[in-house]
Amino acid sequence: MNNATCTSLDKALAKVCELCPVCLHARHHQQGIVFNFVKGIETDICPFCKAYERVHGQRAHEKRSTSCRSSP
Repeated sequence: MNNATCTSLDKALAKVCELCPVCLHARHHQQGIVFNFVKGIETDICPFCKAYERVHGQRAHEKRSTSCRSSP
């Protein structure tokens, strides 16, 4: 996504997901119970995971590659 579609609220909510120990574990290890848990809740339940996807263009359990904040 680009900066035009990322609101400041989206960025703030996504920051919570970036720092969430459960999501961090899922992104780092890419397998196991925690990974499956995050995959199951990210699109339907967690507003922070939803915002993470809007801001970064990828799901909360996927390894991070780029973000909309990287553009000036």
